Amino acid sequence: MNARHRYKADTLFHILLNTGVVIFCIVFATMIVTITMKGSMHLTVELVTQVPSDMYFNGGPGGVLNAIVGSIMLATGASILASTFAVPIVLYLRVYLGKRSFFASAIRFLMDILWGIPTIVYGAVSVIILYGMKASLLAGIVIVGIIEIPVLARALDEVAQLVPAELLEASYSLGATRGQTAFKVLFRELLPGFISAFLLAFGRGIGDAAAVLLVAGFSDSIPGSLLEPAATLPVSIFFQIQTPFPVVQERAYATGFVLMIIILCVSLLSRLFYSRFSRYQVNK
Repeated sequence: MNARHRYKADTLFHILLNTGVVIFCIVFATMIVTITMKGSMHLTVELVTQVPSDMYFNGGPGGVLNAIVGSIMLATGASILASTFAVPIVLYLRVYLGKRSFFASAIRFLMDILWGIPTIVYGAVSVIILYGMKASLLAGIVIVGIIEIPVLARALDEVAQLVPAELLEASYSLGATRGQTAFKVLFRELLPGFISAFLLAFGRGIGDAAAVLLVAGFSDSIPGSLLEPAATLPVSIFFQIQTPFPVVQERAYATGFVLMIIILCVSLLSRLFYSRFSRYQVNK
């Protein structure tokens, strides 16, 4: 390929890349502006401070406090559960297997596959496995936690691979065991990345609707225990937007606006915590 052809190919690629970025920005901005304008217009104190009444989905009074609390409880529990599995997996991959291990590559490949599986599949499989069991907050936490494991593990693994091998070797040379190196050296280096990955998984969990609808169910009240069904914001939006009543559909936009604000706050917290804890890292 001569210089002229390379120039044309580079120009074409540059045009396609810029076009894709512009289309994404337009679509994203349209969604944000639509939700913000319609949602903020119909957002009321009642919506975020009250649970729905019996006639809420027919246009009656009430709010989505049950869904807000249910979403936070479910996403928090699922993220903590996912962390208890994802962190040991990442430490094992980095300390015990190394970067070039075939087994480590196989685990990462499996995590990528699990990350790409639609959440409705997790929900359907869980319904089959838990056949006859009542939908509950606990079931939702378990299933969403399983969904979040590959998200948290792969995000944290990318950070772990940036930790220099010399740092681990220095720990070994001082007499530290692999376990001590994993938890006292490597995990300290991963702390900012772990917080960001945890909040990323939290955002994935709080925004899931398909699996949650099948395993967590829906309730007009705030769950008093892990064995009771729980409402979530995405499921609440789904039910509200399906009604033929315009006032309820308007509340769906307001509920979507609340969900967007929560996710925005999670993203800002992620940046804040990353900046706060980055100073504990060893300078590379």
